[in-house]
Amino acid sequence: MSSTNGVNGHSHKRVLRPGVWAPIPTFFDDNEDLDLATFSKHVVRLAQGGMQPVVCGSMGEAHHLSHDERVKLFVEARKALDGAGLHDTVIIAGTGAGSTRETIALCKSAGEAGADVAIVIAPGYFAGQLPGPALKQFFVDVANASPIPVMMYNFPGASGGIDLDSDLVTEIAREAPNICGIKLTCGAVGKLTRITANTATSKFADYPRKSSTAPDFVTLGGFADFLLPTVLASRAHGAIMGLGNVYPKALARLFELASKGELEKALVLQDLASATDAAFVKTGIAGTKWFLQKYHGYPTCRMRRPLLEFDPVKGAELEKNPDVMKFLEIENSL
Repeated sequence: MSSTNGVNGHSHKRVLRPGVWAPIPTFFDDNEDLDLATFSKHVVRLAQGGMQPVVCGSMGEAHHLSHDERVKLFVEARKALDGAGLHDTVIIAGTGAGSTRETIALCKSAGEAGADVAIVIAPGYFAGQLPGPALKQFFVDVANASPIPVMMYNFPGASGGIDLDSDLVTEIAREAPNICGIKLTCGAVGKLTRITANTATSKFADYPRKSSTAPDFVTLGGFADFLLPTVLASRAHGAIMGLGNVYPKALARLFELASKGELEKALVLQDLASATDAAFVKTGIAGTKWFLQKYHGYPTCRMRRPLLEFDPVKGAELEKNPDVMKFLEIENSL
């Protein structure tokens, strides 16, 4: 879509293309109020390293935020990127909520705030009462009402165990032309391959996308530990990875090598990424915030309760991991 940035009034065409994204943490001060300065600095630093932002995803503690707080973060992300001259960087905004009504309201607010794509997780509170037809209706209703393209987000661990299967994803994609893709944080490589077989091949030509912002259906993995096979062997388009907050340049380089088919060089980075991803997954959001505070001087690693801050003792264990530190050396060398 064409949009006017807040810096010089020029119109910019932002298009959802294959790549790598990081789900941006939401930073808080000691009172658990938004730390917008740290947030904005982090968004720009990652984008300059080739890592695009997902704002208010799971790592962003989206379900701990009010509607207005989410909108404020969408606005600040666009403002920060435009201020850094990164006008063409696509912002994916987390707009999933407990009801269809609120999810649509967040999609509309995200579009008004300068976000380009909404990412929507299945509403898991009543997971046991949401069979396939209800889930399909949810995503179709949201997509039809949203002013910006909608990406599905499959994360059973954060949606009451709801796990969208490949048949349902394909059915939704065919019926709702404003659905622009899916992020798979279920770790199911076979599902990813089945979805791309249905949406990234000529058989999907009869189901064009609605928006020029998202001309193709994009399938993204949810972890760094299988980025190479995701891109090289499955026809997928990249990944949204929590690890991208710490290693943006190294993972962007891995994506570049995978896209070019430079297997030998890519494997070196993939081996380190896989081991490091496994280490960071165990630390959760708090571990990522702690690492950013220690190695980038961020003023806070505060969580919003009930989540607690990271135990520095566990941080010392993380630093003893040779793969974690070797990958950091590569990151700092790029």
